[in-house]
Amino acid sequence: MTFSPSHRVDLKRMASKASLKQKFLKKWMEDLRTYGSSNPFTTVSERKRIIKLSADIAMASIQEGATKWSRALIENASQGMDTFKKSAMSDDRGARLPSAASVAKMIASKKISKSRRRRTRICKPPRPKRLQARSIAKRLVKKRTQVLKNLVPGGESMDDASLIKETLDYIMSLQVQVDVMRSLACMSEHLHRK
Repeated sequence: MTFSPSHRVDLKRMASKASLKQKFLKKWMEDLRTYGSSNPFTTVSERKRIIKLSADIAMASIQEGATKWSRALIENASQGMDTFKKSAMSDDRGARLPSAASVAKMIASKKISKSRRRRTRICKPPRPKRLQARSIAKRLVKKRTQVLKNLVPGGESMDDASLIKETLDYIMSLQVQVDVMRSLACMSEHLHRK
């Protein structure tokens, strides 16, 4: 049986994805043991936070610092773990997260200030349609690039070319993370049925 070059690339990609999954699972389990054992009496939300942070750290650490997003994710996650450890040691459990009401107030105040800014704009004379379309396209690209920079860890400091490359790599790593978590959930569900 012979394989075309595109099939060979797919086979290599599948093999590398399988090894990434194994590395991620191993590192994630190590991190869960480390972070989870620091405070065994945690709430459900704290356990969710531990799982998320340890998964982020594991996902970034298998990159071995080769990407900007992995370095930024490790930095963000380590700050999150420090915050979690400090809050886990304190007795005041209610002061850690903002309440839903305070978050709603913050969002509402941002919407109000945004709507006020819209009303104060000065109307400019109309431009030719070709220039208008080009301007709209540029604004749309700029807006979507900014959204992407906010989604990818460390994206704020990247130029457009490296942002695309880093985003593709980040998406692949997220897919590995999702596949491993989905497999674990299916196995757990299967075990609980028996």
